[in-house]
Amino acid sequence: MNLPNKITLFRVFLIPVFLVFLMVPDIPNGNWIAMGIFIVASLSDMVDGKIARKYKLVTDFGKFMDPLADKLLVCSALIALIELGKIPAWVVIVIIAREFAISGFRLVAADQGVVIAAGWWGKIKTTVQMVMVIVLIADIGGKPMHIVELVLIYAALALTIISMLDYFIRNRSVLSTEK
Repeated sequence: MNLPNKITLFRVFLIPVFLVFLMVPDIPNGNWIAMGIFIVASLSDMVDGKIARKYKLVTDFGKFMDPLADKLLVCSALIALIELGKIPAWVVIVIIAREFAISGFRLVAADQGVVIAAGWWGKIKTTVQMVMVIVLIADIGGKPMHIVELVLIYAALALTIISMLDYFIRNRSVLSTEK
């Protein structure tokens, strides 16, 4: 169990802690604490990847668990934000459906011995989703902030779709029936 993998597991451990502070009413400054935890967890994704690549500590566990930890973190936050009335359920359904589709596609590719690396569109999508979650948790209020929230929601939605299409197009050979 190397350091990047420990950081990934730490991110997964932070998810229920984050959700408690976000969802349990009457915790003083709960949303701000939740936001801080979410930021730490989000940044840990960047840190574990840099360490793994720099020190050649990339493992099969890390290749599997790191993207799963990201999906668990973001999807947990999005589902909680539905409950809090901060984001429409249909947007979250599209985002989560994309994650299932890509995960299924990766399984098909892995079955064929193909490892598919994350693309830039996916990385940008994840970053925008994380920024969106932070802004929605902050709940600053006011008309200008509401506009910023809507722009981030629809940017995340658009990037979700664009990154999925890019992923399938770049890797369409995996779906080829002629093998």
